[in-house]
Amino acid sequence: MAEEHRKLLEQQLWNIANTLRGKMDADEFRDYILGFIFYKYLSEKMNAYANDILEADGITYQAIDESSAEGKQYLEAIREEAVESLGYFLKPSELFSSVARRGNGNGKHGDTFILEDLQRILNNIEQSTMGTESEEDFDHLFEDLDLTSTKLGRTEAAKNELISKVLAHLDKIDFRIEDTEADVLGDAYEYLIAQFAAGAGKKAGEFYTPQEVSKVLAKLVTVGKEKLKTVYDPTCGSGSLLLRVAREVKEVGRFYGQELNRTTYNLARMNMILHGVNYQKFDIKQEDSLERPMHPDLRAEAIVANPPFSAHWSANPLHLGDDRFSQYGRLAPSSKADWAFIQHMIHHLAENGTMAVVAPHGVLFRGGAEGHIRRYLIEDRNYLDAVIGLPANIFYGTSITTCVLVFKKCKEHFNDILFIDASQGFEKQGNQNYLRAEDINRIVTTYKERSVHEKYSHVATLDEVKENDYNLNIPRYVDTFEEQEQVALETVSEELKQLEDAIAETDRVIADCCKQLGISTPF
Repeated sequence: MAEEHRKLLEQQLWNIANTLRGKMDADEFRDYILGFIFYKYLSEKMNAYANDILEADGITYQAIDESSAEGKQYLEAIREEAVESLGYFLKPSELFSSVARRGNGNGKHGDTFILEDLQRILNNIEQSTMGTESEEDFDHLFEDLDLTSTKLGRTEAAKNELISKVLAHLDKIDFRIEDTEADVLGDAYEYLIAQFAAGAGKKAGEFYTPQEVSKVLAKLVTVGKEKLKTVYDPTCGSGSLLLRVAREVKEVGRFYGQELNRTTYNLARMNMILHGVNYQKFDIKQEDSLERPMHPDLRAEAIVANPPFSAHWSANPLHLGDDRFSQYGRLAPSSKADWAFIQHMIHHLAENGTMAVVAPHGVLFRGGAEGHIRRYLIEDRNYLDAVIGLPANIFYGTSITTCVLVFKKCKEHFNDILFIDASQGFEKQGNQNYLRAEDINRIVTTYKERSVHEKYSHVATLDEVKENDYNLNIPRYVDTFEEQEQVALETVSEELKQLEDAIAETDRVIADCCKQLGISTPF
C-alpha cells in the first residue's frame, strides 16, 4: 500500500507542478512547488503535534479561538513546546489548509486574497525560531518563494488566482505523515527533485546526484556498519546523498553538510526536515567548503560527495599553511579543484571512517600537482582503498566519464588497491544512461568481497601501482581487451572481386544510358 500511495503521490505532485510549467523555467517553478509542499508538511506536522497535546482537553487545534483569553493561553503553551520539539510554530489560522480554503472562497469572511497573508505566515515561521536553537536551520528558508514575482502573473489578482489554485490542489492530497514506517512524502519529494534535475540540464549538477549513484556511494561507506555517529557531505546540494546514507544503516547520529549555492542550501534544509530529520540532528552551512570550511573540528565516520567536476578555486598559496593541504607540499591547480575537494574530505575523515567521492577520470592520471598529491596519498599515507569506473553519461547535463574513489585511513587490506571497471554495466533510457539494480549490486558485492573477475575487477598490489608511476587509469589494471574474430583473407579477396565485377557492370549500364541521351559519361 505504501508503494502504491507513493506512486500516486508522485503523480499528483508532478501534475500540480505542471500548473506552473510554462510560466517560468524549471528551476524557478521548482522553488515554488517544493516550497509550498514544505509549508504544507510543516502545517500538518504542527497540527498533529498540537492535537496530541490537546487530546486530554477534548479539543482540536483548529477549534481554538485565537482571539479569546483561553485560546491565547493554549497557543502560548503549545508554542513553547512546539518550538522546542519541532523547531517552529504555526497558529491554527496560519496552517496550510486554512490559507488554501481562504484563497478558494471558503474562508470565514469571504476575502479570497491571500498573497499578503501567505507572505506574512512564511515570515512568521522563520521568526518563530528567533533566539532558539533552531533559528539557524529555519533562517531565510522561504526566501526563494517570491510571491511578488511578475512571472506568477501581471496583476496581483492573477498571481493570487494561480497561487490559490496550486494551494487548492495540494490541500486535497493526503501526505499521511502519521505513517512513520514508510517515508512516502520524503520519497515523493526526492522524486520531484530528480524530475526537476532531469529538466534543468547543466544546472542539475548544482543540486542533485542521480539516485543510483547515491546508492553506490551510500552502500560503499556503510559496509560492515549498522550505526554511524556522523555523516558529512562538503558539497551537499539538495542533501540527497546524506539522506541516502541514512537508509543504509539503522541510525545516524548527526548529519553535516556545506553548500555554496544559496537556493540549493535552502532546499537541503527543507529536504532534511521533510524526511523527518529533527533540526537538532543536522548542521548544514552555506559557504564555499574549500575557501571557508564551516566545520573545522569535524571528523566524520562516513563522508560522501559529488563535487562539481574540475571546478575553479583560488589555489591561494596561503592554503599551504592550512592543515587540510599543508602536508602535501603542493596545491591542486586553480583550474581543477578535484583533488582539493578530496584533500578537504580526507582531513575531515575519522580514523575509523570511509569516504566515497565521485570525480572525473582525469584525477586518475593527470600529472603535475595532481600527480604529486595522488602519489602522496598512496605512497606516504596509503589511504586509497578502491577505484571504480562508472559508465559515461549518467549525470545530468554532462556525458563526462566519471569514477568513484574510496578512501580509508585504516585500511583492512593494507597492501593493495581494488580496481573495478563498471563502465559497461548500465541501461540506456533516452539520452541518459542509468545504473540498474544488478549493476549497483555487482559493484558493491565486488567491493565487499574484494573479488577478482575477468575484464571487470583486479586487486593491484602497491608495488604494481608504483610500477605504473601511480597512474590509476583503470585499463592499466583491468584488461577489457576483446579479441576480434579472425578474418578469412581468401573470402575477403573473393568478395572484393565480386564487388569489382558489380561496379564494372554498373559503369557499363550508366555509359549505355549516357550514350542514348547523347551526353558524355561521368567517367
